[in-house]
Amino acid sequence: MTSLPLHPAIVHLPLGLAFVIPALAAGFAWALWTGRVRPRGAWVAVIALQAVLLGGGLVAMNTGEREEERVERIVPDAAIERHEEYAEQFVWAVGLTLVAAVLVLAFRTPALVHAMAAVTVVGSLVVVAAAIRVGHAGGQLVYAHNAGAAYAATGQQTKSGGEPGAVEGRQHPHDDR
Repeated sequence: MTSLPLHPAIVHLPLGLAFVIPALAAGFAWALWTGRVRPRGAWVAVIALQAVLLGGGLVAMNTGEREEERVERIVPDAAIERHEEYAEQFVWAVGLTLVAAVLVLAFRTPALVHAMAAVTVVGSLVVVAAAIRVGHAGGQLVYAHNAGAAYAATGQQTKSGGEPGAVEGRQHPHDDR
């Protein structure tokens, strides 16, 4: 039995979180701008989520690098390198957005607090765009370049002797002829 890749399981946390943070950041920024909350209280949630996102992105990059050797036998180098480059851009965008979020608490001047909150919201939207790009590139590795085949059991036979998943008398499990 072959081991299953950890990378696909890990990447979904940061990708999903990347889509949630902009709404929360915008909501908390609006609350800051209208004086409904004090920056020291609610804004910490934005910082914490952004930090979790950064940590998840770094772990995802690490697991991807560890599994790269196995997949590169099947997937073209250019496709892997594109996915890696987009992952690095994603992590940098997350890190810079985290810095902006922390600066909301560091500054005392309301205008600077409001400006950094706005930068955080815009940064979180940039992170969403980066997440879409890296996720799409990862999907291309799996669906266009068949990266998952690197983890398929070798020599797998079926009852019909055909391709894995084939059913006796059918060419493919979804072929109802």
